Amino acid sequence: MAVLLSRTLDPLLGLFTGLFAYYLYENNPRTAPAERDRLVELVRWKRDKSQREEAARR
Repeated sequence: MAVLLSRTLDPLLGLFTGLFAYYLYENNPRTAPAERDRLVELVRWKRDKSQREEAARR
């Protein structure tokens, strides 16, 4: 039973640790990227770019 528990918890622990580390990276005043370089802004830019390209094809 310990093997199944380990197979389940290890990926969850890794995912949690990675998300928490990225959260700290984005929000720590010493290491925070500029507002224009945050993940939310980069995703918004990519979405707008793909929408413009889609509109240009129509």
